Parts: sequence; structure tokens; C-alpha cells
Amino acid sequence: MSAPISVVFGAATDAGLRRRINEDSHIASAPLFLVADGMGGHQAGEIASAAVIEEFAALAGRPSVGIDDVRTALAAARRRVEALPAGAGTTLTGVVIADVDGEGYWLAINLGDSRTYRLSEGEFEQVSVDHSVVQELIDAGQLDPEAAQRDTRRNVITRAIGAGSAGDADYWLLPAEAGDRILVCSDGLSGELERETIHAILLAESHPQAAATRLVHEAMLRGGRDNITALVVDATAVRSRASGPRDHTAPSTPVADEIDGDTLPRAVAARGN
Repeated sequence: MSAPISVVFGAATDAGLRRRINEDSHIASAPLFLVADGMGGHQAGEIASAAVIEEFAALAGRPSVGIDDVRTALAAARRRVEALPAGAGTTLTGVVIADVDGEGYWLAINLGDSRTYRLSEGEFEQVSVDHSVVQELIDAGQLDPEAAQRDTRRNVITRAIGAGSAGDADYWLLPAEAGDRILVCSDGLSGELERETIHAILLAESHPQAAATRLVHEAMLRGGRDNITALVVDATAVRSRASGPRDHTAPSTPVADEIDGDTLPRAVAARGN
């Protein structure tokens, strides 16, 4: 069976200007487009992020994957990371191609503060919601989003794989349309580039590899203080049972509401990503 979403994509990663080791890991192989940003230092983060990506890599090459596949891979990845030395952990974010009743969907997953964005018919949105202290303060109205970029607590995350966290992932189903562009990135990118700059680059670079390369390059020019990874995925065709285009007014749909609040000890402030 053909894939419900046909894609072209690009990927770029760099250790940055201040890190000796790149603790980011990623997979860009249909139907999987995921980034894991390791933490823990002393190569523990590098091992944790690689272990998670290895578990998901077993799903590569399929036309599509479902929520049960993703949850099974995530559970196996969590077991592997929890077997590592204390403090090792990683974020995880991205999309997989899903088939829902014969139609193509993006199934987005997120744990931590790496991010997934979507550019669709001129609308640029952040799909994922950061699991971070700063995001909680923004949601509570105690911190302005602009000030959050400079807040000293911006790297303190509240959910992860490993690092003492038992928090589950957030999931969303997004109906895909031909022309969609997905960006998956570690916080080394979003921490250096403003939302408007990211949007402008995604509009300016027509090929996904050129876009991914330029995003990483621009983040380096602005300091490169962390590891930087960017995956850019373009939907070239989407299978649909409907005779006409999908309704773009339909909101992103959370697959499950399993948020348990703060699950990661604040000791994660000492993270090494």
C-alpha cells in the first residue's frame, strides 16, 4: 500500500559553538521525523537520545505508523534510558505519518522543550507545547512570552524520557494537506532564532534541505550556544477519501489528555543539553 502522505525532507545538525559533543539525535526517514535532545552530561545525554531514536528506527520504511506503534516504541525507549546512569535523559518531539480511515495525518508527539512547528496555507503554528517551567509561568499569566526568551529558567523542563521523569508524552493528530511544511527542532534552534525569523526562512527556502541547513546556520550565527538540529518535511501529496480539499478550519486534535502536571524534579535545571 502506498504511503498516505508523500514527502520530501531535509535534515541538518551541529554541535554548536560551545558544546564539544552533539547530544542531539534524530531520524528523518519516512514515516518518522523525530528529534531527541539529550541531557545529563558526560555523554549520558548523547547515549540517551541515541537509544530513543534507535527504538523508533525499527518502524522506518513502513507506509505509516499508528498511535499504538508509537507508544510501544516510547515505552521501550523509556526502559532503555532508565537503565542508564542517574540523570541521563532526553526530550523527544516530531511527527510520524499516520493513516486514519484511509486519509493522511500527521501524528505529532512531544516530551520536553524541543519543538514541532507546522506551516500550512500561510499559517505558521507551534504544534507542540513546551514542558517547561517557563511555559507553565506563561500559561499562568505570570510571565510574558517575550521575557521568557531571556528568563534564566528557560531550560528547566518538567517532563522528559529518563532524568527521573514519569511524565507521558502529548500527542496530536493533524489532518495533512499537500503543501504542508513541518519543522522539527531541538531547543538549540528555537532558543537562538525568534519565531518570525524561523517563519521567514521556511518561506524563503523552497527545498527542505536548504531550509534545514540555513536554519542551523542562522542559529550558529546568533551564538550557537547549544546543540542545534532541524528537520524540514514537505508534504507533496496526501491521500484523502474526500472529493474536495480538507477543511483547514479543523483544529489540531489531541489524541489523549494524559497530563499529570509537574513530574520532573527541578534538579533537571542542571541539565547538560
